[in-house]
Amino acid sequence: MKRIIWIAGSTIVAIALIVSFIVMSEKSVASVNGEKISEKELNELLVSQYGSEALDSLITEKIISQEKKKEKIKISEEELDAEMTTYMESYGGEDAFKDILASSGVEMSAVEKNIENYLVTKKLLEPRIAVTDEEMKEYFEENKDSYAQAEQVQASHILVEDEAIAKEVRKKLEDGQDFSELAAEYSTDASNSGSGGELGYFARGEMVSEFEDVAFSLEVGKISDPVKTEHGYHIIKVTDKKEAKEAVFEDVKEDIQTALFDSKMESEYTTWLDEKFEEYKIENFLEV
Repeated sequence: MKRIIWIAGSTIVAIALIVSFIVMSEKSVASVNGEKISEKELNELLVSQYGSEALDSLITEKIISQEKKKEKIKISEEELDAEMTTYMESYGGEDAFKDILASSGVEMSAVEKNIENYLVTKKLLEPRIAVTDEEMKEYFEENKDSYAQAEQVQASHILVEDEAIAKEVRKKLEDGQDFSELAAEYSTDASNSGSGGELGYFARGEMVSEFEDVAFSLEVGKISDPVKTEHGYHIIKVTDKKEAKEAVFEDVKEDIQTALFDSKMESEYTTWLDEKFEEYKIENFLEV
């Protein structure tokens, strides 16, 4: 459904362009060697390329809105906030998501509206979707490895450009200075220097080999000597470790149910929408 929301959000751009030019006249929007391009020409191009898709999106929104009223569905602020957080995390976090929006030209308000429509649609479709224990167990057996927990290390680091600075920082740590404060002062890794160089948990294969070899060999609470990698010199502090653990069905049952529900919802959404297009009286004057 994330894909559906994103497509709908992208369609908003096309709709905005069409609406902004639909009432325009022969006023010029550009010229090439004195030969003018009118707003009317631009409008005709936008309608021919995006008109059908944009209009279908608007019709779908109207259907969802009317179904929401008919079924008396309410979406709380808590539900919206939780779904928005999950959605942004799937794109790498709030900052990364905002960068994507800025580069694509989609407004946050458009995404929020589409997320609300998604939550409404989810509530409309829930009575039509069932996930059985047998399905969940079968899915678990087929995807057991993906739910197993690999050996993980939680660590922080201070990254500097040369060995001399790394040795200077290491000496200050030996003298009792705070790791987080030194990370904020010295580390060139801007993504985490402000948070004490925290990297969170990671498994083997997620970091460059020189870094992870040292991180996995260190005891919890220990700080490494300078470690050279392609990025510079790291001083690594291990703060926790998690042992490898096989997946247990009961531990991941809720995640599996969500995954199966989302998969069924995506296909059921198409069926449901086709039914509503047949059920509702829809007049498409653009096609005429």
